[in-house]
Amino acid sequence: MAQITAALVKELREKTGAGMMDCKKALSENDGDVEASIDWLRTKGLAAAAKKAGRVAAEGLVGVAVNGTDAAIVEINAETDFVARNDTFQAFVKSAAEIALTTGSDIAALKASAFPGEDRTVEEQLTHLIATIGENMSIRRAQKMSVENGVVSSYIHNALAHGLGKIGVLVALQSTGDPAVLDGFGKQLAMHVAAAKPQSISRDDMDGEIVERERAIFAEQARESGKPAEIIEKMVEGRLRKFYEEACLVDQTFVIDGDSKVSAAVEAAGKEANGTIAVTGFTLFVLGEGIEKEEEDFAAEVAAVAGS
Repeated sequence: MAQITAALVKELREKTGAGMMDCKKALSENDGDVEASIDWLRTKGLAAAAKKAGRVAAEGLVGVAVNGTDAAIVEINAETDFVARNDTFQAFVKSAAEIALTTGSDIAALKASAFPGEDRTVEEQLTHLIATIGENMSIRRAQKMSVENGVVSSYIHNALAHGLGKIGVLVALQSTGDPAVLDGFGKQLAMHVAAAKPQSISRDDMDGEIVERERAIFAEQARESGKPAEIIEKMVEGRLRKFYEEACLVDQTFVIDGDSKVSAAVEAAGKEANGTIAVTGFTLFVLGEGIEKEEEDFAAEVAAVAGS
């Protein structure tokens, strides 16, 4: 029997896009014959993944996993919403989120991790799914959040299954208070983040470039009024305060009661939990955010076919 070398496996993988273990098995089944192995993979439906790699994947799922004071969130994309309802795809996203509890935001490390229950890496399992389901898929991003004391609460908006949906949020609360009370409030705060989409926790951690850009815009608007310089400065500061109220989490109006500021809600929750609460971070993943989707012009497509 021919020796199955790493070079042979690499060659077959590059030609087919199939996973490493699938390539190794194909070569073993075909005595190291690359062309016969390609046919074997095609027969098994495992050589199709490479052909799908160029198609836009902007649907899929956001998944979260929580383990004690650690939590992780991932976004796995597919081409159509139909795949998001596939049980196998959902199981993949859940497993990826759990693995991200260890690998954090390092996508390369996530892809290289062993996939539970299979003799494949996460990346190889994804390639297997692409070939099996018939759509391009990609692991877009991942994030881990932790606290020393307290909770990291999660929220999935309109969940398709437990921990899976199209909008996911993690909120980290540092506190020595009652964990049950903290998590209950944390989930409310995560719901608020999903609705209000803050840019930072407070004014102190707001990106300075964003602030200066807003200030420049407000100053230009104020100068157009023709008012004296000292009045213009007050106008700019007033508009900046309004900007902070809209963009900073603690300055926003809490959507749960529609009345109090988030900062006041955090203080009240701390008293209920018998421990001061510090919001140390939040992460918001909106499925497909920032991905340019292909717009299909069906009429143009029909006209092109008719004219051909």
